[in-house]
Amino acid sequence: MRLKDCKLVLAFLFSVTLYAQHTIKGVVVFSEDNTPVAEVNIYDKVLGLITTTDANGQFEFSTSKESLTLVFFSFEYEVREIVVQSSKDNNLNIVLEDLTTQLSEVEVTARRQKLFELQRLKDIEGTAIYAGKKTEVVLVEQSMANLASNNARQIYSQVAGLNIYQNDDAGLQLNIGGRGLDPNRTSNFNTRQNGYDISADVLGYPESYYTPASEGIEQIQIIRGAASLQYGTQFGGLINFKMKSPNPNKPIELISRNTLGSFGLYTNFTSLSGTKDKFSYYTFFNSKKGDGFRPNSEFESKNVFAHLGYQFSEKTKLEGELTYLNYLAQQAGGLTDTMFNQDPLQSNRTRNWFEVNWLLYNLKLKHEFSEKTNFTFNFFGLDASRKAVGFRGDPYPTGLNKNPITTEDIQNSDGTFFYNRDVIVGDFKNWGAEARLLTKYNFINQESALLVGAKYYHANNASLQGAGSKGTDANFTIFNNDFPEYPNESDFKYPNRNLAVFGENIFRFSNTFSVTPGFRLEHIRTESDGMYYQKNYDNANNLISSEAFEDNRIFDRTFVLLGVGTSYKPNEYLELYGNVSQNYRSVTFSDIRTVSPTFIIDPEITDEEGFTIDVGLRGRYKRAFSYDVGVFTVQYNGRIGNILDDRANWVRTNAGDAIIYGVESFVDWNVIDLLQASSNYKLNLGLNLAYIDSEYTNSKVNGVKGNKVEFIPEVNLKTTLHFGYKNLLGSIQYTYLSEQFTDAFNSRKDIPGGLREGIVGEIPEYNIVDISISYSYKIFKLEAGINNLLDTSYFTRRATGYPGPGIIPSAPRNWYTTLQIKI
Repeated sequence: MRLKDCKLVLAFLFSVTLYAQHTIKGVVVFSEDNTPVAEVNIYDKVLGLITTTDANGQFEFSTSKESLTLVFFSFEYEVREIVVQSSKDNNLNIVLEDLTTQLSEVEVTARRQKLFELQRLKDIEGTAIYAGKKTEVVLVEQSMANLASNNARQIYSQVAGLNIYQNDDAGLQLNIGGRGLDPNRTSNFNTRQNGYDISADVLGYPESYYTPASEGIEQIQIIRGAASLQYGTQFGGLINFKMKSPNPNKPIELISRNTLGSFGLYTNFTSLSGTKDKFSYYTFFNSKKGDGFRPNSEFESKNVFAHLGYQFSEKTKLEGELTYLNYLAQQAGGLTDTMFNQDPLQSNRTRNWFEVNWLLYNLKLKHEFSEKTNFTFNFFGLDASRKAVGFRGDPYPTGLNKNPITTEDIQNSDGTFFYNRDVIVGDFKNWGAEARLLTKYNFINQESALLVGAKYYHANNASLQGAGSKGTDANFTIFNNDFPEYPNESDFKYPNRNLAVFGENIFRFSNTFSVTPGFRLEHIRTESDGMYYQKNYDNANNLISSEAFEDNRIFDRTFVLLGVGTSYKPNEYLELYGNVSQNYRSVTFSDIRTVSPTFIIDPEITDEEGFTIDVGLRGRYKRAFSYDVGVFTVQYNGRIGNILDDRANWVRTNAGDAIIYGVESFVDWNVIDLLQASSNYKLNLGLNLAYIDSEYTNSKVNGVKGNKVEFIPEVNLKTTLHFGYKNLLGSIQYTYLSEQFTDAFNSRKDIPGGLREGIVGEIPEYNIVDISISYSYKIFKLEAGINNLLDTSYFTRRATGYPGPGIIPSAPRNWYTTLQIKI
């Protein structure tokens, strides 16, 4: 969309009328000694979280409402609820009583869940606006999931419609998609940690090789397609991992978690946290190692995270963070359908390895200009690499007549192998800065809010593909001089630049109705600077000629994304929300140039664009019932997918235009509260159901129009039953996904022995049951569980390259047990 099309929207966004507001301030103290209480959450009972008390127990906020009900909440104190007349009660002294009994874990959990609806983001949080958007929040600390191995199926059980690759028993990588988006390395979401980017290259290579340790995460915030206005252009939206914060009440807190599990799994998570005067910190070390559930799938990882904060004054705070991850994993390779049916846990690849080194750094400044205006500035960067070496089938021309999965990896008499391996190395060095300013003001006697921001992103990435060694070790050295006949040789640099300016404004027309328009002005410059080789061979695979080709290209694009959200909240039980937002995803040079043994790239491949619409109802009834039910539509133009050309080659190209639509719902019943039974017991029933349909509406390729869109199971169901008595908690989860296709032709699996058996075909439906239990006693907590209780043999992925190619099986029945000590 051109800039001239946005003039009226921008004029409306920035032209507002200001009116006076009532300012309410006060202090919160403890009843026994009158000491101030920090970190008390103050809620408007209708609108949600307003503010939090500072280190001196003080708070201040503005409102245009004449009367409002305030709730003061802290885990260590009794909840206090008062009615305030804003024109009179503008200087409050709130006294909180101590809890008369020691709360059990189940009661602490119940306090958070029953008093407030914390499963979605508030309209305004910090310097971000979420009004009228489809938002979901995973409260990781309350989860009964297997956190030690980042079990995504359990962790994201409350998020409707997510499709998850489940082939990593250590949780080293997160692979989630939704609404027809490829789950591979979560590349269709903008992934962030505490608000800053963590993927390899936001636009040039948006794959997430680093996933934060779940044991160090407080919340996972998910915003669907409308996040394209504030956080990036992606169709998926935003996933933000909010890490745990420093303990505000202790100078030092130690938490140690040790986990043992099936297949030699051992993990350790140790964290230190605390606050002393103006200085605060949170840091952890996480290590994992195991043999994997298949042969040739051992792994070991080490992850360090450090957060430091300094409170210069009540209005200014500086925070710094450093994250380092290193892991090395052996990859067992893919299977054909025949191999999977014979033994889903077998492996015929002994020398495939993958290594990641990930260093993230961030510096964040928070400043409050006034009680109505907040500012944040984020400087962040990444210095990282991903390396893969392995045998993916015969790399030479005759390999086109063989199935790469079943091609024998021939071993020589000296212990080496006949074929050299394929090496792909990616180096990522990028940095960026993002500034945000949010101010609240009065518009027609209602409190509204304006957000403006800008982001600059500077990436200098490089990729190498070449000949690897003939050994079996994790050697990522490229030996092009030793193997000049190797065909897939390339060397590229990608100096990408991105500048974005964005803004959103909440216009409140009454206490119950608001409209939030927004825009994002995006300038993207992607460059390709490098060369690749074209080599010719005789019938015996002898090299005849080799010619180098330069491929230097520059793509410049400038465009505007627009969106608008609405929200109607007649009471605390009900909110009607709606949102429409444009989306965009640029094609990446690194995807174009990397050579795969299973498909070729269309040189005319182009960017994808479209829009997302969400309409839904959400809310809660008293303390016992919460829900979010919505319908959505995604218009996806120029969708990239795999198709067959007229020479029977699989080609990655713009398969066509598609429409995706469906219903996503999550309902949670607190059965005990509904029956008004004893609070010593816990019984919650959750239902997460998505029904999604899709169709290719247009395509330049015969045989695509009218087909279903790949990566979409029509039925995506997760049900959970949480139960407990005092400090004993348990959970049972059932997961069902119906059949889904993996290409635009809706191909069924190839015949046994076919050239593409294992690579091409559907993902069959599957059912999984998980159980978990925990018990807390003083400073100790014991957790245990069994994943895939019924030992179902299933898979969720057909890989076209690493870690395959072929079917990548999911984990069989496995157990884990965790001991936590908190001091």
